Amino acid sequence: MKTKKNKTSKIDEKQELLKAQLVRALADYDNLQKRVEKEKGQYRDLALVRIIVKLLPAIDMLEDSQNHLKDSGLAIALKEMYDMLSEEGVEKVSAIKGTLFNEEVHEAVEVVGKTKKGVPTIEEVVLPGWKLGEILVRPAKVKVKK
Repeated sequence: MKTKKNKTSKIDEKQELLKAQLVRALADYDNLQKRVEKEKGQYRDLALVRIIVKLLPAIDMLEDSQNHLKDSGLAIALKEMYDMLSEEGVEKVSAIKGTLFNEEVHEAVEVVGKTKKGVPTIEEVVLPGWKLGEILVRPAKVKVKK
């Protein structure tokens, strides 16, 4: 009888070991799936950033043209481009005259005068900045009062 009990005990131990291995394998597989999904999103964002970087000079030229010409057709084309960028999660970096300069999202291209408080503020936006979610595609190029 001891042998039958020992065999049953060994089978139970083997089953428990196999169950534990299965649970670990399923957890590893779940983690792998999550990592692959995360990496796919990162690759998508990287590809989108590359496209945006190539489009920005054209958008900048269209904005300059619109500022000089005030053409309604050009305004419609720019709105369509802004809408397309917005749908993809791309937005302009906040850079408004008189607001604080933030070196994380702004790039000072010129220092123009001094502020009364000694805190750097934006005096003029030379070129708008863009970001995709938390990814800074291009910092806003600004003139700064220090």
